[in-house]
Amino acid sequence: MKKALLHFFERIEPDKKKSPLLHTAYDAFFTFAFTPKTVTTDGVHIRDGIDLKRTMVYVVLALQLCYLFGTYNIGYQHFHAIGQYPGLLDGLHLKLVYGLIKILPIFIVTHVVGLGIEFYYASRKGHGVEEGFLVTGALIPLLMPPDIPMWILAFAVAFAVIIGKEAFGGTGMNIVNIALLARVFVFFAYPTYIAGDEVWVSGLEKVNGVYQTAEYSGVYHFFDGIFKAWGWDTFGAGGTAVMDAYTGATPLALGYQGGWNSIVSAYTVSDMWWGFIPGSIGETSKPLIILGALFLIGTGIASWRIMVAGVFGVAFTGLLFNAWGMTPFMEVPWYYHFYMGSFLFAIAFMATDPVTAASTNKGKWIYGFLIGVFGMVIRVMNPAYPEGWMLAILLMNVFAPLIDHYILEANMKRRARRAKAAAQ
Repeated sequence: MKKALLHFFERIEPDKKKSPLLHTAYDAFFTFAFTPKTVTTDGVHIRDGIDLKRTMVYVVLALQLCYLFGTYNIGYQHFHAIGQYPGLLDGLHLKLVYGLIKILPIFIVTHVVGLGIEFYYASRKGHGVEEGFLVTGALIPLLMPPDIPMWILAFAVAFAVIIGKEAFGGTGMNIVNIALLARVFVFFAYPTYIAGDEVWVSGLEKVNGVYQTAEYSGVYHFFDGIFKAWGWDTFGAGGTAVMDAYTGATPLALGYQGGWNSIVSAYTVSDMWWGFIPGSIGETSKPLIILGALFLIGTGIASWRIMVAGVFGVAFTGLLFNAWGMTPFMEVPWYYHFYMGSFLFAIAFMATDPVTAASTNKGKWIYGFLIGVFGMVIRVMNPAYPEGWMLAILLMNVFAPLIDHYILEANMKRRARRAKAAAQ
C-alpha cells in the first residue's frame, strides 16, 4: 500500500521547468509525507537518521499543549472580564469555541503569508520549500496578543520572513530568530497593539469610557444554534459591561506600577503559575511550557545548557535587584519572576533555536546566562516595556557568533600550548 501510494505521487510530479511554483508545492508535501529516497544511514559523524523536516515537527509537537491552553485562556479571560462563568469549567464550551474563533485566523494568516513567501522564493531559486517556517509559523501565533489585527500580523510575518530570512539566503542563514523578529516589528511599528494594559484580553471595546464586549455575530450565531439544540448556554447578543474593578493589566504591568503587592491584589500565585492570566497566547501556562521543554531536551532537539543558563541568569540578576531594592519592582522576590511573563516560553522555544544560538557548549552557557541577565534588566528597569526576553534574545542572536569565535580561539590556543609543551 505504501509503495503504491509512493508510486502514485511520483507519477503526478509536475514538471520543474514548466511549472516551478506547482513543483515547489508538490515537493513540499512529498518530502513532508515521505522519507527522502537518499538518506545517510552510517558514518563517523552520524548520530541518528532524523532529517530537518522531522526535527522541526518535534518542535511543533512540543508547542501543542501551549496551543490547547492558549485557546482556552483566550475564552477564559474574555468571560472573566465581563463577569461571566468564573469557574474554570463553567461555560467550557463557550470559552473553547471563543478562543478557537480568535486563534484560527491568526494561525491561518501567519501560514498563508509566510508559506506564500516561502513558496515564491523557493520557486524562483529552483529548489524545494525549506523547512524553517514549520517552527516559525507555529511560534508566531503564540507570541501575539489574541486581538492582534490581521493586517498588522500579515505585515509582521512578511517583514520577518523577507528581511530576516530570505534576504540572508533562506533557512539556516538567518542571524536572528524569525518569530521574534515578527513580534519586534509589531512592537516598534504598532506599539499600542502589543504593549499596555488594554491589548491582552480579546473582544473588549471602550464605549463612553466603559469596557464592553463587542457584539457577538456571524460565526458565534452559528455555534449558538448548535448549543441551543444541545441545551447548552449560548453567546447571546453580547454588549455586557465589564466589572468596574477590572483592568486587564498583566502581572508585569502591575508589578512595574506597584510591585509585588499590586500583582497579588489582582492575581494569585497559583493563577500565574498555571496560566490563568492575560498575556500572549502561548506564554502563560508554565507547567505546559516546562513539559514542552522537557520533550525537546529528551529528544535532543533543544539545548538544556541554554535553558539552565538562562534560569541562572534570571536568578542572579533577580537577587541583585532584591538586594538593591530601589523600586517596588526590584523588590519582587526573584523566584516569582519565573511565574510572570514569557521567560520560560522564550528560553525553551526561541533562545534554543540552533541557527541563531551559540553552538559551542561553553558558548551556550554564556549565551543563555546573558539572555537571563539582559532580559531581567530590560524587564525591571524599562518603564516603556516591562518585559525583556524578546530584545535580550535578539541581542544575543547577534553576539552568538562572536561568543563562539572567542571560545574556539581559546580552545585552539590551549591545544597549541599543550602541543608545544609536549614537543619540548
